[in-house]
Amino acid sequence: MSCTTRSRTQPNLTERLDQDLVDLYVRGNNVSLNNYAGLQSMSGFDNFRGSGNFDGSQNAQVVVVQEQQTSDVILTSYLAQIIQQKLVVLQEIAKRIIIEQICEVETQTIVLEQFSSGLTIFQKDISRTTTKQVGYDKNVASLIGNITNSDGSLSSSDLGFNGTSVGSNTVVPTGSNWNNTQGPDAVQKALSAAQAAANSTSS
Repeated sequence: MSCTTRSRTQPNLTERLDQDLVDLYVRGNNVSLNNYAGLQSMSGFDNFRGSGNFDGSQNAQVVVVQEQQTSDVILTSYLAQIIQQKLVVLQEIAKRIIIEQICEVETQTIVLEQFSSGLTIFQKDISRTTTKQVGYDKNVASLIGNITNSDGSLSSSDLGFNGTSVGSNTVVPTGSNWNNTQGPDAVQKALSAAQAAANSTSS
């Protein structure tokens, strides 16, 4: 992908950005990012999750009922380091996708924030402060092998799903140390400890 040229539907970027800020303010809670700053890469941005559903929190959740659960959906515990390794792999893949497949820094910024806000919503699920169960969409998760081609390059193909459908095939692993009495306080303390660690190292 070449990023030597940037395609915009409107030439005056400063005026367009100013108007975007006005438009976002006027819309209030129903923020649309379609064609933000006149960028072609932002054309139809809201079509994926819909205006007013930037983080996916408005998606319906349908838990798949399985008569016989297999070992891969039964909750088990591993050393944190093993989990950290896997999550950092996903983190670096996310970085690669953003910087290799998007030229415009504005679009990079917006899609990164959308990715981050989706994880923030999941944190709320874990804290049981939402109405959703703690699970994942098995159909979407199964597409991880389609992110790269056989030669290791990033795939540019349409994965065939829309953001509003995420959660319609939710698997909720069995087993958890959560209880309604101690859980809320335990989660808040853990979150505060993690945030303190993050704040102490961020520049």
